[in-house]
Amino acid sequence: MRHVARIIKINVFLFLTAIIILLGLYTYAYLSPGLDIKTSGSYELYDASNNLIYQGSKSGEWVNLKDINQNVINAVISVEDKNFYEHHGFDYLRIIKAMSKNIKNKTILEGASTISQQYVKNMYLEFDKSWKRKIDEAFLTLKLEMHYDKDDILEGYLNTINYGQGNYGIQNASKFYFNKKASDLTLEEALMLAGIPKSPANYNPLTNYDACIERAKVVAKTMVRNNLLTNEEYNNLFKSPVEIYGKSTENNLQTLMYYQDAVMKELESLKSVPDSLVKTGGLKIYTTLNMDAQKGLEESLLTNLGDEELQVASVLTNPKTGAVIALTGGMDYAKSTYNRALYSKRQVGSTMKSFLYYAALENNLTMASTFLSEATTFSLSNNKTYSPTNYGSIYANKNITMAAAVAFSDNIYAVKTNLFLGVDKMIETARIAGITGDLKEVPSLALGTSELNIMDYANGYNTLASGGYRNDLYFIERIEDHDGNIIYQHQNNNKLALNPNYVYIINEMLTSTTNKAYKDYTSPTGIVISGKLSRKYAMKSGSTNTDSVVVGYNPDLMMMIWAGYDDNRNINVKTGTKVKNVWADTMETVLKDTPSNWYETPDSVVGVMLDAVSGDVPKNQESSTMYYFIKGTEPYASSLVSKNN
Repeated sequence: MRHVARIIKINVFLFLTAIIILLGLYTYAYLSPGLDIKTSGSYELYDASNNLIYQGSKSGEWVNLKDINQNVINAVISVEDKNFYEHHGFDYLRIIKAMSKNIKNKTILEGASTISQQYVKNMYLEFDKSWKRKIDEAFLTLKLEMHYDKDDILEGYLNTINYGQGNYGIQNASKFYFNKKASDLTLEEALMLAGIPKSPANYNPLTNYDACIERAKVVAKTMVRNNLLTNEEYNNLFKSPVEIYGKSTENNLQTLMYYQDAVMKELESLKSVPDSLVKTGGLKIYTTLNMDAQKGLEESLLTNLGDEELQVASVLTNPKTGAVIALTGGMDYAKSTYNRALYSKRQVGSTMKSFLYYAALENNLTMASTFLSEATTFSLSNNKTYSPTNYGSIYANKNITMAAAVAFSDNIYAVKTNLFLGVDKMIETARIAGITGDLKEVPSLALGTSELNIMDYANGYNTLASGGYRNDLYFIERIEDHDGNIIYQHQNNNKLALNPNYVYIINEMLTSTTNKAYKDYTSPTGIVISGKLSRKYAMKSGSTNTDSVVVGYNPDLMMMIWAGYDDNRNINVKTGTKVKNVWADTMETVLKDTPSNWYETPDSVVGVMLDAVSGDVPKNQESSTMYYFIKGTEPYASSLVSKNN
């Protein structure tokens, strides 16, 4: 009996202690300065011209609670926090029930977050998952409850919650999905919107209509249980399809959100930015985005690629700085939010040869070095053989130069060069240029058989486009807090990585792909788009059975694009031509109002007019072109052409 009494005393003591602690915390929260719920947790994105292009974690048009359809309010409270108007930030009984259920089933089946707690989470960028942040969230929930009434909290929550497809806030979501104000929503539309926040990627009606409806019915069931909906009303729901609008009224680009994804991913990596937007009162993020370039890229994609299932990843950069001025991670963000530019890895095909031939130049080969192009079986170690083929099984069956091998994308020449140098040489060049992905030390690496991420791969090509200077790609120029104080400023890490002499020669050599002088037993790989080009570009294409990649540049702009299917099925043979047209149209559109520009010839480099394919003394003007050499390595001194002519 004495033992039982002791247990009761201990429990009473613990209960009273908990009450005192809670009262103390609520009192402290009440005495602490309040939060500005209309600025905390907000962020704004600006393009390179300082034009506002996006507002996140709050609505651009804050809507008062009285202007939100009552069905929305009822549905949200019912499914998210039925005791919202009774508790003071935490639903302790619900927490105990959830813990008991989870312990009993030995897994997390349900949570117990209140609307107030979720609202506080919206004020964070969700980067830090530490216990400190969880404690901060709990204290901020108390502050929220002490300084604002329930209607204010609910209004703030509904104006900041994520409704998918880049829509934050009930007004934005209503206009995007249904082309109407939040006050004009029907019951069915309200149920659909109320169900989205649980998993915006899975329950938004634009990409997952059926799942959205099933989730909406779950929301409706909770309303029936809470006497907010009758059984008759429930049984009459969704008898016919609900029309989805799915368009934005501002910056109506179907690829723009891919760029925003990239910005937010970079934001996560910046250690100088607070993990809580509450501490800054909101962020103003000034990006490198060129809206005209983004529009030009999207227009070119829509014009040239007609296959609804074909996907793309593309990136446009300023080679001088590494600033990403446009990007797309798919054809349409509304249909697929997966950002292939950031996350996918695909084979890059013959575009890998640029780094191979740079390594060759560093190891005493020249533009005019020749190998025999013919069907070849290579004997490797361990009694293995390798028999690469050229596209269409077309071979010169004669010696061709490195420049011609680039123009025709000759695989035999590439593999011979790779084996001659040793595969490690090409990998070393790629690493120095900025490519960090897995590069397998095999003969076929020269043909781009390793799978790489487009953003990572673009780092390497940006180094070539910059003349040899490595500038890691970036999206954010600076970040300011709500009061205009700069809390982050991008610093260029411009450093010379590759020899400018060899880079210049590589860049000149890559113009061969659109040079008519190389027409011989076959045509240069880019000749199909040469008529579209108004200025000089370095360009290389690559293809496998499943992937098509095109990359090209001049001193002012670099663009890389991949196209293929998510399920790795084979692409159509015409896809490569379509992708080249996307590249050409985009480059020309973005640069149309700028002067033509090319790289200055280094003092150590000289040009010699040679026969395009053989590298011999020219037979005629039509088949001759300029070859470039480090001084002292050039052939046929009598035909030397001054770099200044």
